[in-house]
Amino acid sequence: MNVRRSAAVLGAVAVIGTATPATAAGPSASASPSAAHPSGLYGTADPKYDGVWRQSLAMIAQHTVGVTPSGKAVDWLAEQQCSNGAFAAFRADTSKPCEGNVVFDTNATAAAAQALVAVGDHYGQARAAVEWLKGQQNEDGGWSYTSVGPSDTNSTGVVIGALAAVGDDPAVLRSSGKTPYDLLTKWSIPCDEDGGGALAYQPDKKGKLVANADATAAGVLGALGKGFVTNAGKAPEEGYVCANSAKKPTPKEVARNGAAYLSDATHDKGHLTSALPGAKDQPDYGNTADAVVALAAQGWTKQATKPYAWLEKNALPWAKQSGPAAYAELILAAHAMGENPHSFGGTDLVQALNATGPAPQPVKKPTGHEAAKSDKSDSDYGVWWIVGTGLVAGIGIGFLISSRRKQQP
Repeated sequence: MNVRRSAAVLGAVAVIGTATPATAAGPSASASPSAAHPSGLYGTADPKYDGVWRQSLAMIAQHTVGVTPSGKAVDWLAEQQCSNGAFAAFRADTSKPCEGNVVFDTNATAAAAQALVAVGDHYGQARAAVEWLKGQQNEDGGWSYTSVGPSDTNSTGVVIGALAAVGDDPAVLRSSGKTPYDLLTKWSIPCDEDGGGALAYQPDKKGKLVANADATAAGVLGALGKGFVTNAGKAPEEGYVCANSAKKPTPKEVARNGAAYLSDATHDKGHLTSALPGAKDQPDYGNTADAVVALAAQGWTKQATKPYAWLEKNALPWAKQSGPAAYAELILAAHAMGENPHSFGGTDLVQALNATGPAPQPVKKPTGHEAAKSDKSDSDYGVWWIVGTGLVAGIGIGFLISSRRKQQP
């Protein structure tokens, strides 16, 4: 998802020679010429190709960690919506109707729907976005990056997240008898083939399925019926490896096999490698963060520990350069792992994200009876902390108490 959209474009074209991938931030006909930088927008880079996408991810990440986005930021996103419920990548002049050469963007629309549900008071707009998405479903059950192209795994995954956000069941959404899960199942690579367990972005020109880590992460979340925000799932059986089904795999099997592929892909180096031309052996930070989220969603927090630690050590310069969507991705990875995004490799990711846009709404301090209860709770906490510390010292436990949540076995 997010900032890896540009990388996905070039990577898929180079690797499988197909149409522009769903998560691409690169040139899209849906973008309109940028104007003066909007005051409600996160990031300072030209929003022409990713304005709605990065705004949505930033707001989702903030909401996930208890931060209320600025009303100015919420208004900016809401005003980007077209009268039919869809979103383009970015509209410089929202006073003009969405017509002419504006091409609607399913990924931006699905991300915006999830963000509008998260911030509250905009469910009607989120519902309108999802209703438009339903009308764009292809006959194979999936979605394209635009409303006129062939389906791809990434777009299908992010749309499933939008459906889940508004309370719709993707399993009952059919086009010509096909559901989104039918598409993911069809493009899950059999375990006895090269790249087994992974999902393809799309079949190549010869109809061959080629493993794509970016699409696999999106496909795992889609197969689990989850959006961008996820908590760690129930731990799977120990030692699970890709397993072929006697019949076509179920969505749960697609997710488990995809997680097994991502686990193997990140096992040695701790990160995924960029598919961009000329970027041989270069790490792919965004896809690695997505892999962490997908692994955690499946319950593979143990297997996600190494790539998460790698991100903590290496991803901060990338996030600083890339902007709000990158910070959002890392926050969502920390959340999925049950880790503290305020202490990520020595950096407060939440503070860094907040600094890229309009200041979030201040935290309301409790008053009256609520304040008294809060004071009492703080006092009680202090007492028990002292007692607990004394007990630790008394029994001579010589280990460092960490603020991090321990990993699942």
